[in-house]
Amino acid sequence: MPNTYTQLYTQFIFAVKTPEMKLKPEWNDELQKYITGIAKNLQCKMLAINNVADHIHVFIGRHPTISEAEFAQKAKNNSSGWINKKNWLRYSFHWQTGYGAFTYGHSQIDSVCKYIANQQNHHRKWTFREEYLNFLNKFGIDYDDHYLFDFFD
Repeated sequence: MPNTYTQLYTQFIFAVKTPEMKLKPEWNDELQKYITGIAKNLQCKMLAINNVADHIHVFIGRHPTISEAEFAQKAKNNSSGWINKKNWLRYSFHWQTGYGAFTYGHSQIDSVCKYIANQQNHHRKWTFREEYLNFLNKFGIDYDDHYLFDFFD
């Protein structure tokens, strides 16, 4: 009987909706574990995850039955609901509409994981806007400034 073999490595970037919803460092471990659980429930393999105050990077080996759109929707909706149940903020938490999704080959896994692990140091030098525009340009993605994330740099 034939099987399906895939190699689908995707890095997602989600941004918080407003500056008041910035993620505090003391939440990072729990938030990252929760989103890792979402990935596992979707039969995806978490390769790397890290966040700073205004955005998160999630790098997964995607199961072939899960599209980028489905993963982003479920990860964002479920984690928003979970954050709100934790009562970490005085108001309702939301991720911004949309997401970045960038695909990689197997030989790039190590460098992407290292990049994501180094987010806190990286953002001492670069703003989120600079980082995100670099991704869009590096991957040759045409974009309209009106439809980018709201950046709070």
